[in-house]
Amino acid sequence: MNEPGPGDEWPTGDGGIGGAVRSHAEGPGEQWRRLDRRMLLATAAVLCGVAGGAGLPAAVGLAGSRPLWQALSWVLAGALLLVLGGTSADYVRWRRTRYRIGPERVELHTGLLLIKRRSLARERIRSVDLTANPLQRLLGLVKVRIGTGESTGGSESTLELDLVTRAEGELLRRELLARAATDPAGLPDDGALATVDPRWIRYAPVSFVAPALGGAAAGSVMQVSEWFGAQAEVIDWIGDRFRDVSLAWMLVDLVLIATLVGAVGALGLWVEMWWNYRLEREPGGTLRVRRGLLTARSVSIEERRLRGIEVVEPLGVRLCGAARVDAVATGLAKDDGDKHTDLKTLLPAVPRELADRVAAQVLREPEPPTGTPLAAHPRAARTRRLRWALWTVAAPVALLAGLGLLLTPVLLFVAAGCAVVLTPLAVLLALDAYRSLGHGVTGDYLVTRSGTVRRTTVALQRSGVIGWTVKQSYFQRRAGILTLTATTAAGDGAYDIHDAGESQGLTFAAEAVPALLAPFIEPVPTPEARSTE
Repeated sequence: MNEPGPGDEWPTGDGGIGGAVRSHAEGPGEQWRRLDRRMLLATAAVLCGVAGGAGLPAAVGLAGSRPLWQALSWVLAGALLLVLGGTSADYVRWRRTRYRIGPERVELHTGLLLIKRRSLARERIRSVDLTANPLQRLLGLVKVRIGTGESTGGSESTLELDLVTRAEGELLRRELLARAATDPAGLPDDGALATVDPRWIRYAPVSFVAPALGGAAAGSVMQVSEWFGAQAEVIDWIGDRFRDVSLAWMLVDLVLIATLVGAVGALGLWVEMWWNYRLEREPGGTLRVRRGLLTARSVSIEERRLRGIEVVEPLGVRLCGAARVDAVATGLAKDDGDKHTDLKTLLPAVPRELADRVAAQVLREPEPPTGTPLAAHPRAARTRRLRWALWTVAAPVALLAGLGLLLTPVLLFVAAGCAVVLTPLAVLLALDAYRSLGHGVTGDYLVTRSGTVRRTTVALQRSGVIGWTVKQSYFQRRAGILTLTATTAAGDGAYDIHDAGESQGLTFAAEAVPALLAPFIEPVPTPEARSTE
């Protein structure tokens, strides 16, 4: 297959919707295609917004030392230069970018002086994801991300087409993920597995996102006030509001206000991320997640690379009886290009019964593996967690007490207060962490559960386990326990069974995947066998 060289002219042709151009010596049906021309409008609109946001404060600042018309002229000239320059650069990118879908490879060529040629083998393509922000949706455009499902730590395993028409993106997705009309098991597709329920939004304020957003909002207020030289005024204004309140209650009130602001922000973020949500199984064995109010997202996961399910229960969500569902599949690391998108999430926080039911439907199991009863771990595991909890409290308390003896007696009271408040909390979390431990085997899956602040229950295909790692520290040896790690090519790559009994853990590993560990296990002879010997 001939390709344009660095000095060759690119073929010309229509760059409209689905525009395609023939190369010099391409095979029948293979055409070079351009990105959509309307990407230039998107670029110009974004640059106009950037110029307006930066130009307004610049004009105000310049107007203080020169006539207003002169300040506006300078700002408008700079804004025009920014918009024209950026749009021209994007025009060059549009002119020098081509892609084509061949029978064996997907190719992308781009660049002006240094032409970059990249290609992916079609047989290795595992995902075709579509995203579109509000402006791109208004223009009918989408960004297409084609991936092989490999975690290479770079961009060699993905190709991005930025931007094509929505129709072209859907056509590429269907073409590149084309499979037989039924899944490998010969079962018809199930259609919709889950659709959005507005009542799920009640779990947004109890997630860890809410306090994070509250803290970010407080930090943003202080940062912006510092930019305008008004931070002292803001602090004085807050002090005036709490003039008749003690320092301790003022801090409590500020934390509550930040938490309330974070809860409102979490509600808005949930609506943006999960509105229009739909999980469906398409013909050919592809799971597709569609969601997003303003920014539309479409993520596809082939069932043949699905190795299990992870039910995640953050503490606040778990206290409300809810959980979310993540996929354990090959090549589903978080995409560095979109920090707000977790590609492995199949279902947001929902009632736990619904999460288990959807997990069973995704795995095509009659009963959810994540709901199976699990074996408890020995009491030595509970002792370890209690010891960790007490040491976690004792270390800062001892530090505060030492500083109190050296500096001021006030710190002694602070240390005593921390000990009284934190010790019961740490003990409760340690006991909960112990109760959360468990493991078991059900059907084709091994199941492990652990965690308290973030409890996870993982159902992993036994055939997907490619190795076992047995870890035992000095203290674990004394307690007669060990940690088993199931290694797999999917998900996080390793899943732990923490602090299981020695014989309990090794027996479990041997039963779950007999071919791996059995050759290395020597059975312990029974007393009858010893007497016979």
